[in-house]
Amino acid sequence: MTALAKLLRTTAFRLTLVYLLLFALYAALLLFFFALNARRLITEQITTSVTTDVAGLAEQYERGGIGRLVAVVDIRSRRPGSSLYLVATPLGQGLAGNVASLDPGILSQSGWVETSYRRLDAPEGTEHHALVLVSELGGGFHLLVGRDIEERQRIYDIITTAGRWSIAAVVVLGLGGGFFVSRRILRRVDAITEKAHTIMAGQLLGRLPVAGTGDEIDRLAINVNAMLDRIGALMRGFREVSDNVAHDLKTPLTRLRNRCEAALRNAKSETDYRAALESTIEESEGLIRTFDALLMIARAESGEAGRGMAELDAAEIVRGVAELYEPVAEERGLQLAVEVPHPVLVRAHRELISQALANLVDNAIKYAAPALVGAGAVEEASPAAITVTAEAEGDHVVLTVADRGPGIPKEARNRAIERFVRLEESRSQPGSGLGLSLAAAVAHLHHGELVLADNAPGLKAMILLPRAGPQGSK
Repeated sequence: MTALAKLLRTTAFRLTLVYLLLFALYAALLLFFFALNARRLITEQITTSVTTDVAGLAEQYERGGIGRLVAVVDIRSRRPGSSLYLVATPLGQGLAGNVASLDPGILSQSGWVETSYRRLDAPEGTEHHALVLVSELGGGFHLLVGRDIEERQRIYDIITTAGRWSIAAVVVLGLGGGFFVSRRILRRVDAITEKAHTIMAGQLLGRLPVAGTGDEIDRLAINVNAMLDRIGALMRGFREVSDNVAHDLKTPLTRLRNRCEAALRNAKSETDYRAALESTIEESEGLIRTFDALLMIARAESGEAGRGMAELDAAEIVRGVAELYEPVAEERGLQLAVEVPHPVLVRAHRELISQALANLVDNAIKYAAPALVGAGAVEEASPAAITVTAEAEGDHVVLTVADRGPGIPKEARNRAIERFVRLEESRSQPGSGLGLSLAAAVAHLHHGELVLADNAPGLKAMILLPRAGPQGSK
């Protein structure tokens, strides 16, 4: 396809052509209306002047008869720039006036007539056009009074000629502007298309060019670039997850296989086989929990779980999770306190919020320890080693799990939310490194966020969710 054909097929050029045609049609109708009104105005002026003149001459005829009328017409017809006058007998012979010739049969008509004429002082063959009023007087005499209308036609021709040139100029300028605008837009679209082809060819770091004008093409390019950034982040996360899954699951699978092989080689009795099967089942359950967590994170990040949202009381969820983990906390020598004095409404997915809060409480139980006083001796446990709260703060509902453990250094908190990431301090504890990742994904699904803060000492993990009701809908 040639460059001109591409230019003519652009939407910008077609829109320019449509608007040009509409504007040209509007301009033509406007000029035509103006020309007709100018012609009508001049005609009204002529008829008014001629009618007044005829009325005066008719009065002269009534006062002095045909002789006086002839004398008055003779005087008026000799004035420079005078109107057309003619007094004729019943047979059409001129008695007075400045008209030498008329179209045949004009004097036999009464009323307004357009005719060609020649003045007495004009050479032969010189004809003009006039609008005349023919009146029949007593005794069969005829009175003709008129005005030349070539001035009217000349003004009409001037307006129509100016209109044609104006429309022609509008069409030329419109087509030129259409070519310019279309070419400019086409260059930008071609640049975007070329960059899109390079991105589709595998150069995922490429981005669509932005001209900086802030127009709709720039806004589209910015949004597409943001989408590409998001896709790139998801692909990087997918690669990281794949690598982490390969590394973190290889060890338990290898351990599972070694235990089965050891059982086959060394087991001597039913008790040995049972112990091997029990350890295999325990290891398999750990793997299943890991895959369940990955599936739940995938559901949360894809937004699929968002269809199960409903308005619920976050305080009820907090109490349920605390009741579930209270015996586990007591076994570790910890106290689990709940602070939810009032109902806190939130629009959320009950299962996901419960699971995210349970992960935070489980982490707190794993890594929290009674507060130490003195030189390393355990003297007295904190009255509330782990505190779970739900409260409304402005437009948000904040679910908080605070512990008195070692906490997470500020520089490591963002990394701790990533999947399969386990800090050095937690290597000795069981787990897959997916708890905080799941909580962050659930918060993101609910248009909130997971915030890790210092509890001085310990860690304060907060899930911020939009508040249900009128305040939360602002």
